Amino acid sequence: MNSRSNLYFYYPKEKELEQKLEPLFDLAIENGFQIVEEDKDANIIISVGGDGAFLQAIRKTGFRQDCLYTGITRANETGLYCDFNLDNFDEMVQSMINEELEVRRFPLIDVLINNETLFHCLNEASIRSAIIKTIVMEVYIDDMHFETFRGDGLIVATPTGSTGYNKSLNGAVLDPKTPCFQVSELASLNSNRYRTLGSSFVLDKERKLTLEFVQDGNDYPIIGLDNEAYSIRNVKDLTVTLSEKMIKTVKLKNNSYWNRVKRTFL
Repeated sequence: MNSRSNLYFYYPKEKELEQKLEPLFDLAIENGFQIVEEDKDANIIISVGGDGAFLQAIRKTGFRQDCLYTGITRANETGLYCDFNLDNFDEMVQSMINEELEVRRFPLIDVLINNETLFHCLNEASIRSAIIKTIVMEVYIDDMHFETFRGDGLIVATPTGSTGYNKSLNGAVLDPKTPCFQVSELASLNSNRYRTLGSSFVLDKERKLTLEFVQDGNDYPIIGLDNEAYSIRNVKDLTVTLSEKMIKTVKLKNNSYWNRVKRTFL
């Protein structure tokens, strides 16, 4: 970690939090690290505030491929992406100095809207009706028609995102070392006209998922990308693939992803 000495902190500009961070900044500087004001100058980007802040930090800094990300939770927060707590930041500094950290890579999904605008997601993409009416989508896997979905919406989750919204829909929790993505339903309507699989399904990294929107009033669906929502005009189709990009994070050597899952849910 010696070559990664420039730290950028992403956090809400709250006076109380800034006061708590000041001694931590001092500790980092005392141990040979430099606090930078611009994320572009950082080797390591550190979010403060749990998983939501971690996702925001990655999005706001452009899903950088040339640096490491890590997260710090506060006392009342938990995080599957965050190894450290604000009250034991000194442990993080010492771990970085003594090289007790490991680099891990989390897969992203690429979300292409109307074959024009590309977004990345670390957690999930959600597609929901923006009006009090079910949304209808034609679902294609590798350009083969799979089903006609009618319901409240669909969730497409990465392996790490499988523990979020996807899990609340009874989707499977996936190992982040498995390059794939998962599709889960939101209140599907099954009848003689509309028929869906009725369960989550997992697609390999080589697969392509295409959703074509039936224009029956849902011309402005709500599209959630991680923890940001967009209302995009005249959405006709949406294509999801596993991205070639990955987010590199640092973790304690004795704190695996499944350690965190057990600690969070069991």
